[in-house]
Amino acid sequence: MDIRPPITLASVHQQAVDAATMLSSIRSAMLAPMVRKAAPVFSADQVATLCEATSRGSFAHRVASRKDMPSGTLVSNGRKRVFTLEETRQWVRDYRKDVLRPEGAEAITISIANFKGGTTKTTTAMTLAQGLTLLGHKVLVIDTDPQASLTTLFGILPDVEISAADTIMSLADGSSSSVRPMIRSTYWDGLDLVPAASSLFDAEFMLPSRQSKEGLSGFEFYKVLDLGIDDVRADYDVIVIDSPPALSYLTINALMAANGIIMPLPPETLDFASSTQFWSLFSDLTETMLESRGQTKNFDFINILLSRVPPKAGRGASTTADAVREWIGATYKEKVLPLEIPRTSIASQKSSGFGTVYDSEAADAKDKTYKRARDAYDLFVQHIEVSIRNAWARQLPGSAGALYGTNPLRVEV
Repeated sequence: MDIRPPITLASVHQQAVDAATMLSSIRSAMLAPMVRKAAPVFSADQVATLCEATSRGSFAHRVASRKDMPSGTLVSNGRKRVFTLEETRQWVRDYRKDVLRPEGAEAITISIANFKGGTTKTTTAMTLAQGLTLLGHKVLVIDTDPQASLTTLFGILPDVEISAADTIMSLADGSSSSVRPMIRSTYWDGLDLVPAASSLFDAEFMLPSRQSKEGLSGFEFYKVLDLGIDDVRADYDVIVIDSPPALSYLTINALMAANGIIMPLPPETLDFASSTQFWSLFSDLTETMLESRGQTKNFDFINILLSRVPPKAGRGASTTADAVREWIGATYKEKVLPLEIPRTSIASQKSSGFGTVYDSEAADAKDKTYKRARDAYDLFVQHIEVSIRNAWARQLPGSAGALYGTNPLRVEV
């Protein structure tokens, strides 16, 4: 009988080192020849679509006549014109200037939350942020998950390139009162990042410790992130927060900092059960934490996003997913977005290369599976942009309110 020696802490440490080395080499291979990710380029037709131009011809005429705007680069022996992401966003912001953040309004903060892993929470945060930049918005993403999956999607190796001081740990330990020093630009124009690393786990000990020591002097652990973004609300149109898959001190901060909450929810029994626990625990927590202090918390919107949805069964047949879809609709009613993110192979392929459907290449546009996933995310982003505009209208009552139509129901917990 072969009795193996016990696994020591030293061997676990070595395993961690080996895993980090392997991930670094994989990333280098995936992103070759550049270690850093590169943003896609866009054809003139794609830019015209993003600009919601009345016709491709009208956009081409505008490019030719506007000397103050980028004209792109001619390729394929002058037969095609392509635009960088930065150039594309310049055109989009020019075309859509009347529906962007009105003067005097501040960033709308959206937390992506779910207690269960594997629900596409991080992918949802990243695609929402990228999609909103393609509509002309300037977006800040804050990674509050110590697993740092969102940071990795940006092509950054967390525990090698990111220290605790680079994360919101600086807010948790009181060494900084603003996220501004932690903000870094990314490969994606219009999208900045506050990264995460495993060192952020220390916040789960630091925040309750500070509460016990500083509580009598007014310290409230659940407002650390909310107060930390006050300094940059005027610099961005939208702030997207990716939260940990647990009811942690960091998750509570992410939710308390939010104007809106989006829960990605696959139509699977365990995921649905987990979602009911999420709202129950969150409700109990806010009642204990806020109402006892005479406080309350309002949200401009709360949405359920059906994610990783398999194809519907044929006529006369049904699947577990079909049944769970009905449970979700009956439970969350108007909070369920009228769209679904399909479970596709393209999503897995992009994820394995540290990307999303928006990190696309020209060849992807011809793939029907890619188009189905991209169309779903585009529709998702458009729906959320409507909620964002309505939230801005509520910030500026009497002025922008009429611009965006009827406001959705305001949610209070």
